[in-house]
Amino acid sequence: MFAKLFLLFAILPIIEIALLINVGEVIGGWNTVAIVIITAFVGAHLVRKEGVQTLANAQLKMRSGEMPGQEMAEGLLLLIAGVLLVTPGFVTDGIGFLFSMPLTRPLIARYLMQNFGHRVVMHHSSAHHSTGAGFQQSPFQSQQQQTQQPFRDSHKPHDSSVIEGEYQRKDD
Repeated sequence: MFAKLFLLFAILPIIEIALLINVGEVIGGWNTVAIVIITAFVGAHLVRKEGVQTLANAQLKMRSGEMPGQEMAEGLLLLIAGVLLVTPGFVTDGIGFLFSMPLTRPLIARYLMQNFGHRVVMHHSSAHHSTGAGFQQSPFQSQQQQTQQPFRDSHKPHDSSVIEGEYQRKDD
């Protein structure tokens, strides 16, 4: 993993500089700078607009009791897109626009959730929570944590509306 990140951060700037020089030779240096600045502004506007819409969709899902997993993945992609779009370069702009466009972002987010979502495991630091209403509850456990298998390998259907938990009455 470290080697891949090193290659990404070592090779990508070299490719960006070479591309900026080549484009600058063809259309002129100031025109190239203008394109880089314009793409940064357009990208920032797009990321902001899409971010607000994604947040609204996530809030709507949470109000209806659903987990906004897709929206969370899209929000992460928008965050990455924002960084890429304000970074000077054509390759980073291309990737940033892919991550921010409303047609491609949901597809990329869905792919990431299907292929990497089973690697995310949530742990809780304490054994029990007190609700203050005389109950003591253990942390929620997902079907995935109980079976110790990735979701896609599980033969049981997944129902995101079911939350399993335990409680103990304290007034007995």
